[in-house]
Amino acid sequence: MKNIFILPILFFVSVLQISAQENSKKAEELKEVTITKTKKAIEQKADRTIFDFASQPSLNSGSVLEGLKKLPGLIASDIAGMMYQGKQLEVFMDGRPLNISSNELNGFLEGMPANAIERIEIITQPGAEFPATSGGAILNIITNKNAKNFLSATYTNSTNVTNYDRLRWRVNNSILLNAKNKYFGWQLNMGQNYRESATWGSFTKIENQVSSLLSQISSDRLGRSNFMKSSLTFDLKKDRLLLNYDLNLNNNNSDTDSKGIGFSSLDATNSQSIRQDAVATYQKRFDDKTKKLDFVLNFNQNTNEFLLNTAGIVAPILDNSSFQKYLNFKFDYSQPISFSDEGKISFGGLRDDLIFQTQSKGITNLDYERSTTAGYFELQTKFKSLSFILGGRAEDYSITGKTLTTELIPFQQFRFFPNASAQYNLNKNVFFNVNYNKKITLPSTSALNPNNTSYQNQNIDNTGNPNLQPTIFDNYEVKLSAYDYAFIGYSVSNTKNQVVQRINLNPRSNVVINTFENVPELKVHNFNIGMPIPYMLFTKGLAETMKMNVNPDEMNFLFVYAAYQLHQIPTLDTRGFWIYNLMSQLVLPSKIKFVTNFSYITANGNYYYFLAEKPFNNSLDLSFSKKFFNDRLSVSINVDDLLNTNRIVFNSVNTPLFLNNKQDTRRFGFSINYKIPTKNKLARETPILLNKDKKEDSGIIGN
Repeated sequence: MKNIFILPILFFVSVLQISAQENSKKAEELKEVTITKTKKAIEQKADRTIFDFASQPSLNSGSVLEGLKKLPGLIASDIAGMMYQGKQLEVFMDGRPLNISSNELNGFLEGMPANAIERIEIITQPGAEFPATSGGAILNIITNKNAKNFLSATYTNSTNVTNYDRLRWRVNNSILLNAKNKYFGWQLNMGQNYRESATWGSFTKIENQVSSLLSQISSDRLGRSNFMKSSLTFDLKKDRLLLNYDLNLNNNNSDTDSKGIGFSSLDATNSQSIRQDAVATYQKRFDDKTKKLDFVLNFNQNTNEFLLNTAGIVAPILDNSSFQKYLNFKFDYSQPISFSDEGKISFGGLRDDLIFQTQSKGITNLDYERSTTAGYFELQTKFKSLSFILGGRAEDYSITGKTLTTELIPFQQFRFFPNASAQYNLNKNVFFNVNYNKKITLPSTSALNPNNTSYQNQNIDNTGNPNLQPTIFDNYEVKLSAYDYAFIGYSVSNTKNQVVQRINLNPRSNVVINTFENVPELKVHNFNIGMPIPYMLFTKGLAETMKMNVNPDEMNFLFVYAAYQLHQIPTLDTRGFWIYNLMSQLVLPSKIKFVTNFSYITANGNYYYFLAEKPFNNSLDLSFSKKFFNDRLSVSINVDDLLNTNRIVFNSVNTPLFLNNKQDTRRFGFSINYKIPTKNKLARETPILLNKDKKEDSGIIGN
């Protein structure tokens, strides 16, 4: 199967050869084809990859988490979090950090319908204007859509069903209302998510060829989520005032039948969370439209409660809660420079404060405070075919806290984080890029939380680690990209004090201990290649295919993605693994779009401190979609994990523990998206264009 990426490499080289031979007129024609107002399914930029969720039924038929797991190169697991091309991801929403991770993050993304998402930006080379705490890369979830003149409404629904031991339903509903006039615009997006699901898992100890079942669970889960996203935009002559308020409510239950050495129990859990996020943005604009000054004030509050009850016991076994407040103020300024083509300077500052408290049965056992003061400067220049970015960010940290028994190890440091990038344009559509940046990741509050907020039984103990230290990254990358879609690249991240999940065994009690710890040194290598292969290539040849003026999203093609990833830990003899993703698009008669997505990660590779005993993220997904009534109605049907092969079987390295996890991933469903027609004939939609500027997406109604 490794030979599958040989064809894309040969095709990539051929494209470069033909492209280099074309004259300037043909290059200009290609440019006119590439730069259109049509949104692209995948768009490759120098510092990021953009995935359009809104127009891809294969991605937006379920939850956000289910859609993310289908993106080529992205690994999302409960074991080691989210990674993209070997880089740990910091998750943003509408340009602002979510400040949640691990189990809480997965639960949040699982509770949000994917049809509420406009697009996903994965920023692989965040510059100095992004917080240094972004670590290796940023996953930015964009939920906003541009407003229409006069009132408009869009209704979306997706319904899915699984049938393993019994029938289980998952239903998403949402409605988007928006309007805009010459004075102000407003937007209101509301929705709900009802999901029934199942999980089967086990921990097995294998020593001296003797197998012992420590824990086996069969869990029936019920999740209910509601969300509201609102925004107001006021036009103040040239300036704008933007107000956003988001509310997310989650209420999840599970009934678990578990057994193992020395026990058998029926357990019930309930977790509830309320997340509120408010932001005010003032955008100062000047006669020179390339000059910008933005002020942003953001307040975030997140509360969580978790209960675990066991049949036959009156009092809860676990009664844990957490409370978090986050306040952020920042400003960003940019203006062009005269001595460079398309050059500009940018600078800004930031101050944020975070308070995090946890309680167990009403007793506070962690009181954590963090403050950050930061400033940055960045210069972008371009001279003909060569462009440079050079910047630096200084951040001052003050982290303190205490548990019931001791003070946390304080972290009070001032650090400087440089970044540099150089890009050479071989022609108008092909460029070569090299990047370097130094980043830091502060331990997430969910990893610090000493209380368990997920299921456990007599033989499983889940806990956080309040003494985790920040992680320092040195990220290097080289990449060759062509025509937005095609790329080949290599990256390496050197990290110190990487936070990883560890699963160990207490040999005396046979209790599985699941926690987090710092790894002193870690190096992650990632080689990756992505290439669309038009099916007409096999009938018309490469030269004729390159002459075709077609939209890639309306043609028949196969997108091939392959990557080799190696996690090097000095104390372990680690092995790498291959990641494959094949996405085929066929436009059938009557403009029915048929999309097939196959993903596969090979076995026998080390994923941090876990060794894959069997291939994982192994899934075959199908979808059929069609538009009706002048594209106002979109209908799709989908089948996910058709072969029922998506499961996790890992060995925890240097332990006799083997963990097996299977969820009801094979599902069948349909989704609809209906743009309710307006009676006002003057109503029109503002064109939606992907943001080509390197700044964060504002997450509000567009111009």
